[in-house]
Amino acid sequence: MKERIHLRLAATSSSAALTPAGLQRTSAIFRRRLLVAALNLITIAVLAYTMARVVGDDGWTMLDFGIFAAFVIGTPWTVIGFWNAVIGFWLLHISGQATAQVSPFLKATRRRTPIALRTAVLMTLRNEDPARAFARLSIIRQSLDETGYGDRFDFFVLSDTSDAGVAAREAHLFEEWSASFAEQGRAVYRRRERNDGYKAGNVRDFLNRWGAKYELMLPLDADSLMSGAEIVRFVRVMEAYPKIGILQSLVVGTPSPSAFARVFQFGMRHAMRSYTMGSAWWMADCGPYWGHNAFIRVAPFTQHCELPMLPGKAPLGGCVLSHDQVEATLMRRAGFEVRVAPTEGGSWEDNPPSILEFTKRDLRWCQGNMQYFRLLGLPGLLPLSRLQIALAILMYLGSIAWMTMIVLSALKVFEPGTMSETQISLGMTLFGTCFLMSLAPKLAGMVDAVLTKGAMARYGGFFRFLASSLTEISFSVLFAPVASFRVSLFMIGLLFGRATVWNGQQRDVQGLSWQTAIAGLWPQTLFGLTLFALLVVKAPGALIWAAPLLTGMVFAAPFAVLTASPRFGALLARLGLCAVPEEIEMPEELRRLATSPEYRPASLDRQQVPAGLAAEQPASLAAAAAS
Repeated sequence: MKERIHLRLAATSSSAALTPAGLQRTSAIFRRRLLVAALNLITIAVLAYTMARVVGDDGWTMLDFGIFAAFVIGTPWTVIGFWNAVIGFWLLHISGQATAQVSPFLKATRRRTPIALRTAVLMTLRNEDPARAFARLSIIRQSLDETGYGDRFDFFVLSDTSDAGVAAREAHLFEEWSASFAEQGRAVYRRRERNDGYKAGNVRDFLNRWGAKYELMLPLDADSLMSGAEIVRFVRVMEAYPKIGILQSLVVGTPSPSAFARVFQFGMRHAMRSYTMGSAWWMADCGPYWGHNAFIRVAPFTQHCELPMLPGKAPLGGCVLSHDQVEATLMRRAGFEVRVAPTEGGSWEDNPPSILEFTKRDLRWCQGNMQYFRLLGLPGLLPLSRLQIALAILMYLGSIAWMTMIVLSALKVFEPGTMSETQISLGMTLFGTCFLMSLAPKLAGMVDAVLTKGAMARYGGFFRFLASSLTEISFSVLFAPVASFRVSLFMIGLLFGRATVWNGQQRDVQGLSWQTAIAGLWPQTLFGLTLFALLVVKAPGALIWAAPLLTGMVFAAPFAVLTASPRFGALLARLGLCAVPEEIEMPEELRRLATSPEYRPASLDRQQVPAGLAAEQPASLAAAAAS
């Protein structure tokens, strides 16, 4: 009897030491988090001390205090990215235990038993091109049917469209598409007259009306595409681990003729592997949710993840605009794990085709993340969940902090006195260190691709990959200050009640007129010219260090026009520059999208397949190019 009691107590103790899904020991995860906290805090402290020496060795002025404060606010996001990339690279190429330590749940994908859970595939729309959306939905359904498990999935088109013409087109296309379903109720179209609660309210309406019929849901955006095999793999994981509440698939960009999208997603593609692996290593059961291409357990989400209504008026009160991170923390508070699988394959999205479209989307995220200030005190959240919300805020606070530091540093030239040689040397060292740390995810991704067997061929060969990487780094150096300045202006506007709106996005490549570019980017140009003139007069020696910033700002409009140009994008495609692996060897789902006679989007036009690659790459690409 005593032995049975002891065994039961031991089993209980062992269970309590594991995460809710039983995947990892909580003590091991706690040690990881302590290590990551120590690495980040020590690094930030060293950088802050160095900055204090640079600005304060000859006495502190009000400008010095401002510069130092802005540096301390802006630095943590860079430091966290650096250590995520280093840890991820270590796991991938030195420890050799990346999957075992980060994604132990993926072993469930090897199961071959029939899947039993019913899943609702949700596509949320608001004033989007319906043809693009239904093209993707049709391909997802076809791909699922080919797995043999298509009957376990139902489809919901959840429209919040306010444009009557677009809504009529949605309804018409849905009638055509749904006619192919033999069973009633497997395809549903619902349109709300008002988009109360934005996308989260759209999904909440589905849950209230139909959620009880399903164990899982798979939210998709209008530009989302997933393979049936990938969907079934992750459903198997959700079946094997009932205490995983959200399982986020890694989403990558689809091939695009837009120069802006091509370069941006090329950098994201190789950089995100090490970065996401490192992040998932210590976040573990408190992972992120990005709002789409993720698998969600319906019952706990319905019961525990309804978003609160924030006090006050818009833009920071009312409905929560950026819903996903908050829903992830609420799911974890309810005792369910939130996991990300940092592996590529079978999950895609489109990226904005121009700087202006990118910043429009970014400002919506910025406004939503600033609402998180009022959510930091939500009762019952785990400490790491609060950190997750704080980091989402810090991502945008960092932009205005860096811009503030630049402005205050420029004003510093009007103060009497000069910096000592020690201060100048420390300042140059600090600048170089921070710059290299900001590039760490990209550099880790480059080395990762070189060391990973077959990766170079997937990017078009070593020399194309090298040229593409250098192109992307140059692009990032020019683009980053432009985007940060736009975010900074917007955040100032938030204080005066200025808000963005949730609406459809322009996803096709149409080019950008000079008038539109100048109208959208003249503040950056004016700021760059003013800073340039100030440095020429007061500190010409600093021009070499400010050159990347000044070039990006002064030439913001020409840069926007060039990177949005379909002709320039076509040139990059012909040269095979900044191609993602799916452009080199096109998966079946993307091939179907590219060759669809009714729905072929501009971003996968067959004319944009690099002609020079067709003969030397796999038959799937050559077939797509010739079709």
